[in-house]
Order: sequence, then structure tokens, then C-alpha cells
Amino acid sequence: MQININTDSTIERNAGLTDHVQSVVDSAVSRFRDNITRVEVHLSDNNSQKSVDGDNRCLMEARLTGHQPIAVSDHNATLHQAIAGAADKLKRAIESALGRLQDKRQASGKVAADADADEVSE
Repeated sequence: MQININTDSTIERNAGLTDHVQSVVDSAVSRFRDNITRVEVHLSDNNSQKSVDGDNRCLMEARLTGHQPIAVSDHNATLHQAIAGAADKLKRAIESALGRLQDKRQASGKVAADADADEVSE
């Protein structure tokens, strides 16, 4: 799984920030590692001059094998909070998407198994 980090001109990108983002993303979605090819992380501060709190935004987009990309974002007072919030949302979105897929597969398998059982009983 590849993690790409992009920042706007208001965010100073350094090794500490890169390591933090990678560890948060990896811990959030590591159980889906086999299904994810890449995670794109976009960091920005929309109100960098307007207030001390700022409007820090973290957008994460996961590319899953054989699926449409899943994108989530979080706005928060600090960049670290926005990263954590987006990672949590991404984890839940992937769980939901892959869970629905698993439910469809199980339902298809059950329908096929029920049809086979009906043929045997006749």
C-alpha cells in the first residue's frame, strides 16, 4: 500500500509530518492492506491568516483494487485532529464498502446453494 501526501502552500511539509500521516493512515486501514493500492492524503489550511485556530482540512482518498475510489475529509482546529478524523472516517467507509461487497457475495452464494439444495431434493 502506497501513501502519497500532498500539502498546499500554507502547510510546511517535513519528515515529522510525513511520518505522522503515514503512521495514522497505516494504523487505521492496515487490516485492508490487501485491498488498497494507494491512499492519497491532501492537507490544507483554508484560513491560515484569519485565525489562530485555522480551518485545517485533511482529505483522504483510498484506491481499492477493483472498486471506485473512496474519499473522505475532515475539518478541524488542528492539523493532527483533522488527520485523525479523516483516517477514522476512511476506515469506516472502507469497512462499509467492503462489508456490502461481502454481503452481496454471501447472498449470491446462499442463493446458489439454495438452488443446488432444491435440485437435490426433487
